Amino acid sequence: MGYLATAAKRVVGGDIEKKNVSLAKEYYKDRPKITVDLMDGHNLPLPDGSFDLALLYETIYYLKNPQKCISEAERVLRDSGVLIVCTVNKDWEDFHPSPYTYRYLSVPELYDLMRKSFREVRLYGGFPVDHTGTKGEITSLIKRLAVKFHLIPGTLKGRAYLKRIFMGKLIPLPREVTEGMADYEPPVEIPADKVNRDFKILYAVGRK
Repeated sequence: MGYLATAAKRVVGGDIEKKNVSLAKEYYKDRPKITVDLMDGHNLPLPDGSFDLALLYETIYYLKNPQKCISEAERVLRDSGVLIVCTVNKDWEDFHPSPYTYRYLSVPELYDLMRKSFREVRLYGGFPVDHTGTKGEITSLIKRLAVKFHLIPGTLKGRAYLKRIFMGKLIPLPREVTEGMADYEPPVEIPADKVNRDFKILYAVGRK
């Protein structure tokens, strides 16, 4: 939110978990351009046509009715508004689902969902899959076997432990995104009518 606020006149964020909202409110309390409130994505407490951009980031698979949320995003956008949806690619070979989710979407499924509310929809892939080298191939095989036999821990702590085994020491993420903090790799536009296994992350961009 802080990164968006460097360019936007106003940024409104929401979450359905009270603890998350409380933490964000405290962190951004001295930034008047940023507002954080308790929200349900299925029924946004926001007026029609009040935003230029809506961002649904790594959230859609937690929603019981994602179509309702997409429709709500379209409702609160102005006539030239844009919705960006970011989600993990369930067809990535090493993908493993998180607990408490409802449903993950393929590229065609995500496209069809967006097209019901937006006149123009484009799909992009980010973070290309790379299993080159013996170590990468072995790690990929172990992950797929762990998913197949339900050996992936259900807790974040357990998953972090596994990541340390395969990737080494984890680097703590900063509390906020800043310009230049990492190299920028632009997403690649991909066909919307085909399942994609070449990227770990999917982006859908809908325009009213």
